[in-house]
Amino acid sequence: MPHASPISRRSVLGAAALAVSTVLALTGCVAGEGSSGSAAAAGSSKGGGTLNIDFATYNPLSLVIKKQGWLEASLKDQGVTVNWVQSAGSNKANEALRSGAIDVGSTAGSAALLARANGSEIKTIDIFSQPEWAALVAPAGSDIKSVADLKGKSVAATKGTDPYFFLLQALEQAGLKPGDVTVQNLQHADGRTALENGSVQAWSGLDPIMAGAEQKGAKLFYRNLDFNTYGFLNATESFLKNKPELAQAVVNAYEKARAWTAQNPDQTAQILADVAGLDLSVAKTVVLERSNLDVNPAPGDAQRKVLEKIGPTFVETGDVKTQKQIDDAVASLLDDSLVKKADPSAIKAS
Repeated sequence: MPHASPISRRSVLGAAALAVSTVLALTGCVAGEGSSGSAAAAGSSKGGGTLNIDFATYNPLSLVIKKQGWLEASLKDQGVTVNWVQSAGSNKANEALRSGAIDVGSTAGSAALLARANGSEIKTIDIFSQPEWAALVAPAGSDIKSVADLKGKSVAATKGTDPYFFLLQALEQAGLKPGDVTVQNLQHADGRTALENGSVQAWSGLDPIMAGAEQKGAKLFYRNLDFNTYGFLNATESFLKNKPELAQAVVNAYEKARAWTAQNPDQTAQILADVAGLDLSVAKTVVLERSNLDVNPAPGDAQRKVLEKIGPTFVETGDVKTQKQIDDAVASLLDDSLVKKADPSAIKAS
């Protein structure tokens, strides 16, 4: 079974120069924690109100923005409160976006497509990463060596997230059907627990939780970068319509964070370690080897191609009723307008 090449080529350190140049070009045109602070939309026509935005351990840029307090500092004069809400997975971020609990949320590209195809009125306004964040994991000492070995086994996966769709694609490539395994629908952290206590024989894992399990002896027996979709930053259409200046401030902060992480990879890893409760060495593996934060932030053709590839799988599994829903979602999901106007220099230091 083919494996992805080492992801050290995607190292944040190696990409630092490009990240900084990207931001310059743009300027030219702990788990379970939540916090809030006074802030406001830079130049918001209405002022006041609340920005409800998520942070997630699978989105390092969100952790940096939250830690640095940039939105709070930049938006202070307008009297808007910044309310940070943790997303435990793409499915949870999608639930919060659909319910209006958050205005901006972090998901995998596959999860954003699934939500949009099923009626969630969201737009992808920034691409925060192109990570290798999902893989198939077996416990130490397991006789599972390949995807084919999963036939008849119980596998933990969080439905509606990239690891779940990673599993489906891996099964298809190995000539297996979803019904050839028993999927235990567990949130990511619970999937790791089930793997370690023997409740399941395998787990479709998500970093950084997966990296923590690996440190404890779990084995990543199948990796494939092509089956990982991008990290999508999504916003509700009502938020984009009613508070466009505030939405722009969020994207500005993301592009400031992208440049900062390129220049401060070790500090980025420390922030991740602190929030996720990881050893620093594990956090460095995630940030330096499995996170490509130096990706073109503008949602566009690269992401569209990935979505078009994964879309038919949703119809086959019954997650989406028709291919037309997929096609309409692909055509309407991506919005690069805020990235094109991004100005990281507009974001103040705390």
